Amino acid sequence: MAQPTSRLRPRQAKATLLDQPRYELMPISGVMDQAATLPPGAVVTVTSSPRQGAAATVDLAVQLAERGLRAVPHLAARQLHDREELITILDRLEAAGIDNVFVVGGDAAEPAGPYPDGLTLLEAIAALGRLPRHVGIPSYPDGHHAIDDATLLTALKSKQLYATYTVSQMCFDAARIGRFSRALRGQGITLPIYAGIPGVVDMAKLLRVSLRIGVGDSVRFLRGNKAAAGRLIRPRGYRPDGLVRKLGAQVREGKADLAGLHIYTFNHIDATVRWTHGNRRRVAS
Repeated sequence: MAQPTSRLRPRQAKATLLDQPRYELMPISGVMDQAATLPPGAVVTVTSSPRQGAAATVDLAVQLAERGLRAVPHLAARQLHDREELITILDRLEAAGIDNVFVVGGDAAEPAGPYPDGLTLLEAIAALGRLPRHVGIPSYPDGHHAIDDATLLTALKSKQLYATYTVSQMCFDAARIGRFSRALRGQGITLPIYAGIPGVVDMAKLLRVSLRIGVGDSVRFLRGNKAAAGRLIRPRGYRPDGLVRKLGAQVREGKADLAGLHIYTFNHIDATVRWTHGNRRRVAS
C-alpha cells in the first residue's frame, strides 16, 4: 500500500514528483533531434499555436510516438475548421496508437470553425464516440488574463465530465499551487492534478525559440504570463530546483494534492532531461 502523502520524507516527496514527469515541446524545426535525449516511454506533450496550426502538432506527435514516446498532442478548439478535420485528426491519432490528448481552447483571436472553446470540442469528440483513453484539460493557479476565476471554475467542472486529468498553467509559487489544488478538491474537482513548472531555461536559447515560434505567439505568451516571463529572462537563465523542493514539501505536509510534474521545456530538452535525471539520482542515493 502506498504511504500516505503526509508521512512522506522530504526525499520521498521530491522523488514522487520526479518519478514520471511530463515534458512539453513546441513543434518547430529541429525538435526531433532534440527529442532524442528523452527517455524511452516518456510522456511528451506537443503544443499548438495559431501560426503552426493543428497539422504541425499532429505530425510531431505521430513522429514521437513512432520513436516509442507517449505523445500527447494539444488539440486547440479554435484552430479546427470543421467536423471533417476533427475526424481526420482523430483517425491519425488512433492509427498511430496515440490514446492521450490535451484539449485547450486555443489563442486564436477568432475560432476557425464551430469549436469556440475546449468544452465545445470535448462535447463534439464525445458525440463521435471518439474520446481517447486519456484526456487532459488546463487549469490556472494564477488565473487567466482574459477569463475570470468563476468562469474558469464553471468550465473546469463541465469539462471534468470528459477529462481524466488536469495540468496547471506554469506557476512559480509552490504555496499557491498547493492552495489551488486543495481549492479544486473543495469545489468537487477530482481529476489528478499535474503541476506545470518551467524546465531549465537558458536566456539565449529562449530568445531563439521565441523568434522561431513567431512574434505573435511570443507576444501572446508574454501578455498572458507576465510573471513567468520576468523570471525566465534572467541573464543566468532559470533552474527549477527551489520550486521542486518547495513543491515536495507541500506534498509531504499534505498541503498539495499533486499527481506529478508537467515540465514546460521551451524546447531546452537536453538540459531539462539532464536536470531531471540528476535530481532523481540525488534523491535516490
